[in-house]
Amino acid sequence: MTRRPALFALTLGALAACGFAPLQLWPLTILGLAGLAWLVHRAPTMKRAGWIGWCWGVGHFTVNDNWFQHAFDFQDKMPPVLGYFAAVALALYLAVFPMLAALAAWRIGRRDTPDAAYAFVFAAAWIAAEYLRSVLFTGYAWDPIGVVWLPVIGVARLAALIGTYALSGVTMLAATSLLLLPQRRWRLPAGIAALLALAALSAPLTRAPDASGDAPLLRTVQPKIGQDQRSEDDGERVLDALSALSGRPGPRPRLILWPEGVVRDFIETDYPRWAYGLASPYYTRWRMARLLGPRDVLLTGGTALKFDKAENVSGAANTIFAIDSRARILDRYDKAHLVPYGEYLPLPWLLKPLGLARLVPGDIDFDEGPGPRSFTVPGFGPIGFQICYEIIFSGQVVDGAHRPRLIFNPSNDAWFGRWGPPQHLAQARMRAIEEGLPIVRSTPTGISAVIAADGRLLAAVPHRTAGAAEVPMPPALPPTPFSRLGNWAALIVALLFAAAAIAIRRRTR
Repeated sequence: MTRRPALFALTLGALAACGFAPLQLWPLTILGLAGLAWLVHRAPTMKRAGWIGWCWGVGHFTVNDNWFQHAFDFQDKMPPVLGYFAAVALALYLAVFPMLAALAAWRIGRRDTPDAAYAFVFAAAWIAAEYLRSVLFTGYAWDPIGVVWLPVIGVARLAALIGTYALSGVTMLAATSLLLLPQRRWRLPAGIAALLALAALSAPLTRAPDASGDAPLLRTVQPKIGQDQRSEDDGERVLDALSALSGRPGPRPRLILWPEGVVRDFIETDYPRWAYGLASPYYTRWRMARLLGPRDVLLTGGTALKFDKAENVSGAANTIFAIDSRARILDRYDKAHLVPYGEYLPLPWLLKPLGLARLVPGDIDFDEGPGPRSFTVPGFGPIGFQICYEIIFSGQVVDGAHRPRLIFNPSNDAWFGRWGPPQHLAQARMRAIEEGLPIVRSTPTGISAVIAADGRLLAAVPHRTAGAAEVPMPPALPPTPFSRLGNWAALIVALLFAAAAIAIRRRTR
């Protein structure tokens, strides 16, 4: 172990990744973090500490983000084998953030023997590093460490107070404090263990209330249509599959939810005629509207086009449309946080000559929408929207001026392999806990689900299964402390940890 610390760190990082879905072996994450803290503390130089942190990150993100390779299986402009190199290249970049935390912990917190100050410094640095990862270069916030607590839902619900990044810091504090046990320093590890045990046991006390008996119904649809089963010629078959699972009108109003990336026919009616091909937007909307009762509304993913004065396509948006039983478009939401290399190609002047292309089919990059937005859906109240990738960004999913009643998160998880969909669902559950809002996911063949405002799964359609889940609309909770503070809560916790480290050091001089 000590002769080859880099290899040991790489292994520990991979081990820590097993705490996330689909494996959910969260004690392994604690052990992996504790091993990282031990190796960093033993490092003879700051350079070695950074190297260990980076190696740990490479192992961690290579395993955790292995689903990234599958996105290349459906790209006809680049060979699928490139996906393996892309997944490792992503890990090489993401490993910079554990490296930064390790550097800070070694430089600021290290002494001859591990102490409580070292644990607090590492925890504060981990919060800062995860937040930086979520915002730098448009951000990649996938699977912060705090997500591993979902199997222990009481601990996960601490995110309603402090958010996921600060919960990651608490997790790092707990892991690093284990280094104190061989020195028979019990106070900090015992205190953290008591806190986490109390949180775990409090799950029934923090449970959201059930829906009322007369609440409107939510019906989320998963048609089991893979990424390789969609083309311009498949519009009728896709609508048939969605329609068959959308149910029939009844006495209670229904909000029917269709996924992202499946409806390929355009439904807006003000485009140049050539843009529609053989499909008619009036017919497409009629097909949708005939599924609805007079008080039902359909929310569906789709694509909106923009045209210049010469009627050439000048842009596109990844959009959610709200459609009523009279085939009217009530409103729309355009995705704001786009996926680099997925929905647009950064630096196209450099990357296109190298043979690289974006992963979403088509030649037009998507345009950014204005940001988190809610609009009122008749009979259902204000609904918020986050399309696919947007839901992973803690503190950035709600229109603060118009708090919604529920968040709809359609997604296209068909190209995320076996690990991606359950990880995506887990992060949506953390957003529900943080914001105190129900979240509904609809995917083509991933995992569609209705999530209560406390993070519980109320209903789900399993991965790669055709089906629909229908439940009464769950209630929202009052605004949580995190929903009011946002990621200022993470900053406050990081500063408190740093202050604790300073106080401990002054006391022991």
